[in-house]
Amino acid sequence: MIGSGRTDDVANDGHPGSRDISALEIVAAVQHDEGGALVRELQRSRSRVRRIWPLPARLPDDVDVIFCELVPELPLCLPWVPGQPAAALVAIMAAVQAPDLKLLRNCAPHAVLHRPFTGHMVLTSLALARAQFLYERRLRTRIDKLDDTLRAFRSVERAKSILMQTRQIDEDEAYHFMRRQAMKRRISISAVAVAIVDSYDVLG
Repeated sequence: MIGSGRTDDVANDGHPGSRDISALEIVAAVQHDEGGALVRELQRSRSRVRRIWPLPARLPDDVDVIFCELVPELPLCLPWVPGQPAAALVAIMAAVQAPDLKLLRNCAPHAVLHRPFTGHMVLTSLALARAQFLYERRLRTRIDKLDDTLRAFRSVERAKSILMQTRQIDEDEAYHFMRRQAMKRRISISAVAVAIVDSYDVLG
């Protein structure tokens, strides 16, 4: 069962992530929360917590962390496109419950919280889920930047090929032509390249 304790103790006891998870917006979509135990424990992290049940058709999309019962309809209730979560997700299930691996894959939670849980288990799952969510978001940002860089590189290479073909110039001259146009218009070389490629595609 959840032990009692002071909020100040949680903020200063060196618990993983205790300083980083304060002031989060948390939703607890739980069917069984004996005496509000889960909500109280989450509030000890100084986060703003609200409990909802029954499970709505769509969970809120304006929160940082969602604690939710692992139920078959959960994947359909998540307010984001699969693989692009907008919040950290903690799936709640009984320790004696056989895990539904397919359901877990479909939900892709950042942490799992088993009943019966202790106060440290609740805060650990909160800190872990939040850290994992932020890590994944950083990775997605890096991947998006790499994709942009790759698209820009391909545009520049194709634009150079077009200039070499239409102006009868070599590769270095084609690149320097785009560079001069970029400096003149105060835009990136990739933007110049895209304009060249688009114009060539339109004009044939």
